[in-house]
Amino acid sequence: MQIGPHILRNNVFVAPMAGVTDRPFRQLCKQLGAGYAVSEMAASNPRLWASEKSARRIDHAGEMEPKAVQIAGADPQDLADCAKFNVDKGAQIIDINMGCPVKKVCNNWCGSALLQHEDLVARIVETVVRAVDVPVTLKFRTGWDRENKNALRIARIAEQAGIQMLTLHGRTRADGYKGDAEYDTIAAVKASVHIPLVANGDITTPEKAKFVLEKTGADAVMIGRAAQGRPWIFREIDHFLRTGEHLPAPMIEEVRHLMAEHLQEHYQFYGEYLGVRTARKHIGWYVQDLAGGEEFRQRMNRMESTSEQLLAVNEFFESQLKYGERLQYRLAEQMLAA
Repeated sequence: MQIGPHILRNNVFVAPMAGVTDRPFRQLCKQLGAGYAVSEMAASNPRLWASEKSARRIDHAGEMEPKAVQIAGADPQDLADCAKFNVDKGAQIIDINMGCPVKKVCNNWCGSALLQHEDLVARIVETVVRAVDVPVTLKFRTGWDRENKNALRIARIAEQAGIQMLTLHGRTRADGYKGDAEYDTIAAVKASVHIPLVANGDITTPEKAKFVLEKTGADAVMIGRAAQGRPWIFREIDHFLRTGEHLPAPMIEEVRHLMAEHLQEHYQFYGEYLGVRTARKHIGWYVQDLAGGEEFRQRMNRMESTSEQLLAVNEFFESQLKYGERLQYRLAEQMLAA
């Protein structure tokens, strides 16, 4: 798998998720087998570039290459300037967001709202591609709603403009994250273009990843929500695709170490006050399917210091050792059913 001059180690990617795929999380996912990761979307409005939030979103210090930044906006020149700004800051790949279905993004005619205006899509991709000397990619959806699907036309527009890779989430903007992903549409788009295509949507297991690759002919899969709290899913999928065999659940001692490493990087990245609060969602995802996880999550959400939070997480995973050396994902459900 290759994007421009960048050869990727596999075809299992991390989806850019707002509020989730910050630098510490991207780095962890890459460490655990992801072949590629894209940043949270950076706003194209130049008045926001100097904000603390934007600065964090485009911070790639020490991250494994290639370093990819996703940009969002509706004005072609603003997006081009934003792309140049990020390339000057070290971005090696620019990804244009036309896939986000969130209302506050779409209400500004950004994200998947752009799919209603194919002429504007064409101007954006052409202007951004001309503005930078690094590969430009595009993430988009199958259309605005089920009566207005135009993924095939958008894909051809992008390819003609010089976009070097497409990522297609198999839902319309109106679908949000509901319903089933449209793999037939992804297959049709793949058959219509000559550039790499990444399939995104509902890929939650190694078996599902294999099915989607075979069903769509896509070159890679992109994992989003399924990686929240289970960043080792990337090595599990990669191993299954290569061997047809499943990796066992991770050892609890390994997870304790990974959690400590992730949280310490997270606290350093955000600082004490914001770090302890933004870490809560990650911790909640890690423990949600484990015995005692919900009770622990509620208690952890009341903690106000990083040291207290880190110690509590360490103790929680130590308590899981009484169920075995490996994580027991469904033990909480089994205990409730008993």
